[in-house]
Amino acid sequence: MAGRESMTRSLLRDTTGYLWYLLLITTIGPLQFGFHLVRETFLIAGKTLTISQAELNAPQDVITCKKKAISTTASNPHLPQCIQMNTNEFAVVSSIYTLGGLLGALSAGSFCNKHGRLRTMRLTTLFFVVGPLLESFAVNMALLCLGRFISGIGAGAAVVVVPIYISEIAPPKDKGLFGAFTQVMINLGILVTQLLGYFFSRDNMWRIILAAAGGIGVVQSLGLLLVPESPKWLAEHHSPERARAILRRIRGHKVNIEEEAKAWNITGSNDDICMCPSRFCGICLIIVDEEESLLSAAPGSHPTRNPKGASSSVSIFGALRHPNYQPAVIAVIVVMVTQQLTGINSIVMYSVNLLSAILPTTAALLTVGISALNVVISVLCAPLSDKLGRKTCILLSIAGMGFNSILLALGIYYSVKVLSALAALLFVASFAVGLGPIPFILANELVGPEAVGATQSWALAASWIATFLVSQFFPMINQALGRGRVYYVFAALAALLGSFIAWWVPETKGKSGADEVWGRKEARERVE
Repeated sequence: MAGRESMTRSLLRDTTGYLWYLLLITTIGPLQFGFHLVRETFLIAGKTLTISQAELNAPQDVITCKKKAISTTASNPHLPQCIQMNTNEFAVVSSIYTLGGLLGALSAGSFCNKHGRLRTMRLTTLFFVVGPLLESFAVNMALLCLGRFISGIGAGAAVVVVPIYISEIAPPKDKGLFGAFTQVMINLGILVTQLLGYFFSRDNMWRIILAAAGGIGVVQSLGLLLVPESPKWLAEHHSPERARAILRRIRGHKVNIEEEAKAWNITGSNDDICMCPSRFCGICLIIVDEEESLLSAAPGSHPTRNPKGASSSVSIFGALRHPNYQPAVIAVIVVMVTQQLTGINSIVMYSVNLLSAILPTTAALLTVGISALNVVISVLCAPLSDKLGRKTCILLSIAGMGFNSILLALGIYYSVKVLSALAALLFVASFAVGLGPIPFILANELVGPEAVGATQSWALAASWIATFLVSQFFPMINQALGRGRVYYVFAALAALLGSFIAWWVPETKGKSGADEVWGRKEARERVE
């Protein structure tokens, strides 16, 4: 306990309020991803069909017109509560959000490498406002699909660029800790959605839940006005002096930034500081940064530009083909696929449906409890990867999830309520130890800056495809195998994928760069 308190005091002492502000505002993007990640159910032609959308886990029966409310309060809706669709139309609605996410993930890597992390994050807020607005006022399938597709693009792009940005502004010794906040905010988004769903499950008030995502998007767009570009990206793209000034602002004026700046492989003044008064420094940095982005020289003309910067950025397919980047692409794809195929979304997305048969009076509350536990455990486990190592935490996480999958299968099959609930909670806790937060930070540690966008895009594209597979086939496999047996499949996948990760994925903790991580003899070129 004393050690944790000491670590907390040290962390607060060594970081600035500005860094925490940047962390809070930028991770609203992953929060939106979680907000859209649960599910909703529609009543079509008297049948209940499940789809993988996030906002509406608890109010599913209200949306389907199956019941007026979880509570008995009624209202007079001005918009239809149900949207009539046949099976084929329903399949389109079911997959369109994932399609948008896949498109956003594939596009964001190259876009943020070329145009910057900040511009990419600002662009995602546009999708986060327009998409939920269309969803909340949808009166037919077309509007619902369009809204979900737009929201998916924003979510897919956000979970690519935000982990990259956080890794580039986080203190080097605490990258694992700060990187974990991507997963923390995803879990928080899921929790907020389920809480809103539980309390607003009456008549068509579920539309408020959808509209809330648009409100959150507006808040983030305003907050990003005080967020600077990533100093590392600026150093790689024409502006090393501005990069130093921003880094000094983020770290505080008492911190020596020279060692960190050396890793950028650029030349520039060691005396660059923010000349604004302290209370206005963040605003001045944004204004100057915007001016530099408009007035910067053409590529290749800046005397202090890093030659490994924009001109050598690696494309998505270039990363897959290049022998130095290919092992990293395979590693992040396998880890991201493992994150989904070990069954976490079956708990998050299908918990009400899954547990209602054995816990008919408490399933909705148990779902909220699972999400709350996920947030708490994610926060508590955030420092582990910096202490135990990334790979160790991932393997511990997979082992815990596999074991609890077996317990959950037994609990559901034999209707042992206590065992089912306990296994579900321990499953989520195991996920938070490593497989939840760490996959988002691996790309930045397995490749150099010229390939991190492409590698992260591959990782998140694989995640979206795996999410789609789980959402589409889990209900069918669960029904075909019978009560609970599907979790034996997840346990087997955990064993298989965990074994591959143990063999293929290197440890990145404490390594100075990708060459050291992979044991390559040649060092990256340095411009002294």
